[in-house]
Amino acid sequence: MTSEGTYALVARLPVAIERCELLPLVRDTSGGFTKVSIVVRLSGGGHQGEGEDITWDQIDQIEFLRGGDDLTWLLGSRTFDEFSTLLGLANLFPVEPTRGSARAYRRWAFESAALDLALRQSGLSLQHSVGRPAQPVKFVASVRMGDPPSLGPLRARLGLNPDLRFKLDPTPSWDDGVLEELAGLDCVDIVDMKGLYRNATVAMDAEAGLYRRVIEGLPDAWIEDPAIEDSTAGLLERHRDRITWDEPIQSVTDIEALPWRPRMLNLKPARIGSIRALFDTYDYCAAHGIGAYGGGMFEQGPGRGQLQYLASLFHPDAPNDVAPTGYNLVSPPRDLPRSPLAPEPHPIGFRWGTYDGRPTIRGKSGE
Repeated sequence: MTSEGTYALVARLPVAIERCELLPLVRDTSGGFTKVSIVVRLSGGGHQGEGEDITWDQIDQIEFLRGGDDLTWLLGSRTFDEFSTLLGLANLFPVEPTRGSARAYRRWAFESAALDLALRQSGLSLQHSVGRPAQPVKFVASVRMGDPPSLGPLRARLGLNPDLRFKLDPTPSWDDGVLEELAGLDCVDIVDMKGLYRNATVAMDAEAGLYRRVIEGLPDAWIEDPAIEDSTAGLLERHRDRITWDEPIQSVTDIEALPWRPRMLNLKPARIGSIRALFDTYDYCAAHGIGAYGGGMFEQGPGRGQLQYLASLFHPDAPNDVAPTGYNLVSPPRDLPRSPLAPEPHPIGFRWGTYDGRPTIRGKSGE
């Protein structure tokens, strides 16, 4: 890192864009819904750069595909930083998005694609550019236990990989018996309380009894996104060193606005939105002794590999929620990679490993 920060190491890269393509990916998820992602492919000088738009609402993605011809303003030659500035001024939604957060998700798709292209056109890899060699990536698997909860999905994966660690979403039906079983398995690194979401499909009320059971029953797990309310504040204050945040973190300013300085954060690139903001956040956390881990948002194309690449450079030993997608299948295959993942950076660009680029697969996948 230079005195100007990590972002300065890529900001001046030239990027020449001659063509922009939007390629849909549609997958049925183990969560019971169909996820539509769009691969943003930018081409120029015989190279292609890719990113992934994980915007949640299908209608927003359909409108994006319909308005793809309106992206000619992206074409031309400029530095990566100039391209990023242009994106920050642009409206990437032909129709107002269903959720405001989608603006960051779509910007990230274009920023990651442009960085991939810029690096390839310069014959550089991301690890070389930022001076950080790719390391093996530790990961956890996010698995839904259902309602009523069953440890069957966890046991099935532990049967394939006895050392696997998990990130779980508690629900009010987690009684003392469930917590005792989980504690006996000793395999949970993170519990996501989802106390800060406003989306009714994922938000969880701050139930004091559930918070107590989870926090006391899994004493070594990180507690992600709890709701600090009158009924939970005292308990959370006593365990503040275990609390980590995800949903509210989109910039350094958001970290500084937290009720106390955290020991750990879940940094999601698509939520943060830009390369500059992400790299500035990494630099801030390193300077202030704040740990970080990466998290997924149902990436199913190049975005998943890019998450793993970033984790390998900035937080390889953390409980990264970036497991290969096979771990999230209803019936996971027996030949799943184990944690830590072996590094798979491409020789040039911002790309990691491979992905299934077929537009649709009528099979099950999940996050």
